Amino acid sequence: MPELARIEPVAATEEVAELYAQMKKTIGVIPNMAQYMANSPAVLKAWLTLSGTLNQGALPPAVRERLALSTAEYNRCTYCLSAHTFLAKNVAKLDQTEIDHARDAASNDPHVDAILKLSDAIARGRGSVAKQDIEDARQAGVTDEEIAEIIANLALNVLTNYFNVFTDTPSEYPELVTPRH
Repeated sequence: MPELARIEPVAATEEVAELYAQMKKTIGVIPNMAQYMANSPAVLKAWLTLSGTLNQGALPPAVRERLALSTAEYNRCTYCLSAHTFLAKNVAKLDQTEIDHARDAASNDPHVDAILKLSDAIARGRGSVAKQDIEDARQAGVTDEEIAEIIANLALNVLTNYFNVFTDTPSEYPELVTPRH
């Protein structure tokens, strides 16, 4: 049972109503997760700002979706696995093989594989990473800009994973995906 109230769009106060209107305009929906984050307009705004800014970064949508899947699997977040599986298929146009690989921090593309492996090493090391992990990523062509964005995407995904696990956010996505590990 969620420990936070769900702020339905009809019950939104001024600032939250404005953020909901922005989401409706930008992404077309107000995700269930956002309705729990709305308990703090600052949290909702932080999520929207960070995700919106990272959308303009060097990492393309298909890579960001893979990073989200890998992190959601590691953090056992059913909501995020379901959401990002849907987005990976329908927005990033990833095939099921790449979606499955991403959940295990892997890819058939060597550059993307190196990005996912580095993100996984950062998550598992809680920020501390072996020099060899960084060297392996650099040898695969991962740039400093990408490394910075890997860390930022990891932070964004941990925020949403923890938030959804804590609130047990009900999934509005058509396929309920559960963690394997």
